[in-house]
Amino acid sequence: MSRASILADASELAVARPYAERSERAAGWHDRAAEFLWDACARPLWASLRDPSRALRAVLPAVEAHERRLRALDDRALGELGASLRGRFRRQGFGVELAGECFALVREAAERSIGKRHYEPQLLAGWGLLQGRLIEMQTGEGKTFAATLAAAAAALAGYPVHVITVNDYLAARDAEEMGPLYRFLGLTVGVVVQGRTRAERRAAYASSITYCSNKELAFDYLRDRVALARRASRLHLALERLRGDASREEDLVLRGLHFAIVDEADSVFIDEARTPLILSATSRAAAAPEDCTRALAFARMLAAGEGYTVDLAERSVSLTDSGKAQLAAQSAALDGVWRSVRAREELVTQALSALLLFRRDQHYVVAEDKVQIVDESTGRVMPDRSWEQGLHQMIEAKEGCPPTDARETLARLTYQRLFRRYLRLSGMTGTAQEVAREIASVYRLRVLAVPLHRPSRRVNAGTRFCATLAEKWAAVADTVERIGCIARRPVLIGTRSVKASEELSRVLTERGIEHALLNAKQDKAEADVVARAGEPGRVTVATNMAGRGTDIRLAPGVAEAGGLHVVLTEYHDSRRIDRQLFGRCARQGDPGSCEAIVSFEDEIFAVHAPRGARWAAGLRQNDTRAARAVQGGLRAAAQFAAERRAAAVRVQNLKLDQRLEQLLAFSGRGE
Repeated sequence: MSRASILADASELAVARPYAERSERAAGWHDRAAEFLWDACARPLWASLRDPSRALRAVLPAVEAHERRLRALDDRALGELGASLRGRFRRQGFGVELAGECFALVREAAERSIGKRHYEPQLLAGWGLLQGRLIEMQTGEGKTFAATLAAAAAALAGYPVHVITVNDYLAARDAEEMGPLYRFLGLTVGVVVQGRTRAERRAAYASSITYCSNKELAFDYLRDRVALARRASRLHLALERLRGDASREEDLVLRGLHFAIVDEADSVFIDEARTPLILSATSRAAAAPEDCTRALAFARMLAAGEGYTVDLAERSVSLTDSGKAQLAAQSAALDGVWRSVRAREELVTQALSALLLFRRDQHYVVAEDKVQIVDESTGRVMPDRSWEQGLHQMIEAKEGCPPTDARETLARLTYQRLFRRYLRLSGMTGTAQEVAREIASVYRLRVLAVPLHRPSRRVNAGTRFCATLAEKWAAVADTVERIGCIARRPVLIGTRSVKASEELSRVLTERGIEHALLNAKQDKAEADVVARAGEPGRVTVATNMAGRGTDIRLAPGVAEAGGLHVVLTEYHDSRRIDRQLFGRCARQGDPGSCEAIVSFEDEIFAVHAPRGARWAAGLRQNDTRAARAVQGGLRAAAQFAAERRAAAVRVQNLKLDQRLEQLLAFSGRGE
């Protein structure tokens, strides 16, 4: 593999950019047709004729060939060897032999610096990351440690490396844990988290390897684009080079988008891609607080079906003709915004959305008199984000919180467009097969599954359907008493929302069952609570993805008792998140079990399959193969509908972002 293919062909580099990144080219119809034919016909045929793991495993003999020699070297000699690799990488590229030698070096350095040694599946994962693939490793297989192989190899070759994960805690933790390994090899490590100054961020991005969250990286990139919005043309670049102007370096924090390794890639590429990234500044309020209060009062007066219609699946509300007439009559004597037909109807529609579509302790929490958005995919609070177009202020009025200032958009970008600008992109996750086609289409990443280090011992007890929510919580409490209190096994219970976790907590408290509660209101204690979830008899109630990235290690005696038991209490819109929750048990060959206890009143059935849920509930008492097939089919249909709608939203966001970019480019402005 040549040096040019490591990053990008010169023709693919974005011109008139402040730093290196890949250009975005709109594919023509013939390119799209050829890609469709390849994916639909040629690729499956090619995959059936070859062993996809053969090329992957080619690196293992290369690693083993150098291990004995490297083991005999002292620490100083190993460090010097790492420094000598840069020139060889520049000349030869990331071929199997040189990458194998580098991996052997990193493996030996890891054992000496942090006391850990990469095993074969991790070596395979590292090679796949270096080749620009999306690696699927089962939960608990050590993705963070595997990423050090590719990160160190690329950094030793001289390319700035970004290791991107889903939150600041994981970024700081991984940088601290893996830092000694990188420093042993003569590399520098930086970390970017919320609260860092511009100078600190610039210094972190100047390191050989930078750990950061996707959110911090994205907004740093947008700030760079805003700072250079009118200074990124070819003429500006040429003039600055001629006069030796260094002010550009003071404006930027990033050095470029060279090499990225995205941890929990499905969450970043798929779940978070539904919402565009918007860099904003404070502006005047979109609506006065008294107007928001009056709009909420009008909205409460309207009758469902008569004054407005609501589509829960599409999450939209619209006024009927009757509702518009009622609003006109009620606001006839009012001044200001209420004199404008369009303005008052938009304001009341926003109020209806705040009342009907956004629920407290599910979509947001109220803490310290502030409305804070909750990420439904992760269960974490996003304190620095707000809804746009006055919706956030409307929800603050609904909850009686002090109004915040509205925000004015300075720049906008989707994660799809951001990550496609990296010269070399790779990722790793535990759940990628469900969205492999979309990731390949949008990010040009092919999924490569890495085999388990040890065979899985997970026991799946299946699914139990309940008619009502009360019956479901009682069944969950019965399971906790049987497995947690009597068998003294740890139990992890996954809920979908803050409200559900608190409702279950109340039921467990009434039965006298001690438990730990982890949701968006206690997210600061997340890592500690999840890390202790493997203690004997410990019961942990958590939103589905709380603690993602934190290992649950079994305490002594727990494995002999059967390991961790995971209970799913509500199917998520995405099958991947259900699979992630089940993956919290039986890691690395440990014993463990899982089951699902759900209700036909759960949101996914009520929104995406209401008629089917009522019909299937009638079959609940029939424990027959046909009844179980109907119930399983209902779950599959509801999740398929939810996933399809979410995918459509992501496609729509990407197309809108591309259209806005074209309009801005036409007007002479960048994003």
